[in-house]
Amino acid sequence: MVSVDEAKALVASQVNLLNASKQPLATAAGLVLAEDVCAPCDIPAFPQSSMDGYAFRFADRDTTLTLIGEQPAGGSRPFHLQAGQAVRIFTGAAVPIGADTVLMQEKAIVEDRQLKVSDPSLSRGNNVRPQGSEVIAGAVALQRGDRLTPASIGFLAGIGISQVKAYPRPRVAILVTGDELQTPGMPLAYGQVYESNSLMLKGALRHWQIEKISIVQCPDDPQRLTDTLAEAIQSSDIILMIGGVSVGEHDYTTQAFSCCGVQMVFHKVRQKPGKPLLFGMHDRKPVFGLPGNPASVLTCFYEYVGIAIARMMQLPPILTTATALLEHAYRKPVGLTHFLKASCQGNQVRLLQGQESYRLQSFAHANALALLPAAATDFEPGCAIEVHFLPV
Repeated sequence: MVSVDEAKALVASQVNLLNASKQPLATAAGLVLAEDVCAPCDIPAFPQSSMDGYAFRFADRDTTLTLIGEQPAGGSRPFHLQAGQAVRIFTGAAVPIGADTVLMQEKAIVEDRQLKVSDPSLSRGNNVRPQGSEVIAGAVALQRGDRLTPASIGFLAGIGISQVKAYPRPRVAILVTGDELQTPGMPLAYGQVYESNSLMLKGALRHWQIEKISIVQCPDDPQRLTDTLAEAIQSSDIILMIGGVSVGEHDYTTQAFSCCGVQMVFHKVRQKPGKPLLFGMHDRKPVFGLPGNPASVLTCFYEYVGIAIARMMQLPPILTTATALLEHAYRKPVGLTHFLKASCQGNQVRLLQGQESYRLQSFAHANALALLPAAATDFEPGCAIEVHFLPV
């Protein structure tokens, strides 16, 4: 067995970035840029009015100006203003050639197409967005390594970008093993349990907006499991096998690893829940063997699979870590790191009832996992412990 820290370090050291590829901007939110994005043109591409009003030469502000037309946003006919002329203009419209200032309409006096300026605080260039004031042609708009937020997606669209080179979301295969599993909504026969792990992981993967997810349910048959794993390796970037990672007579995951050429990195971690966790690599593809109990599955997903996916996409870890004060005493045996379902509010953390690895009700009410180190046994009220906040 390896320690928790050793296991996490091994996952981090083995997993690499996915190959960057061109991604449509419309679906790139949340991805990380693999190269700088340069502006193809000035934005705005022309001097632009920032409000509804009147455009004219600032030097003419003290004279009565003649209105010669109006310029809406998107208007294709340019105006050339002469001295003593003005144009009615609207937000986003191109400022006429020869004009350098826009007077807001509330400060204008207009009668018989004659304009008088009623704004003593007006200065040259007011209410005009200069050409290139957002970005100039050829300038770096966003840098390699920047994460594409909704705002940056809007920014890139606004400068005419339709696709970017970024690190893509991985294709995920979820292989669920067990003859005892039944589909939710169907009646349970004697000895059956409902299969919940695949839906749970599919929901967890939405943190990264991963949609290319294949789910296959396999019987406890070593050849079928090996064949299914081989297919998943060919079609996916990361494989999550659920169940069959212990040493029972019907646990075939390690055998499938070997038959498919998966190089085992570690098997078993000194932790609870999720001690039988299995991790290997097939070329550049991480393969996880997750224990079958639901709380073990989700704990191992957040603590280990999350590291792998974040590294594949060059993103920060899924879990944020803090220190909080334990509300009540707790005692555990020495030897294993415990990940306990917890509720953390402010700087106080409460360990929830129902910590068994088969129970998810407590996980459904948890917002954090409390980490209790392997070497420690007694935890007094008020002692500081490490908590890992779960993604919303």
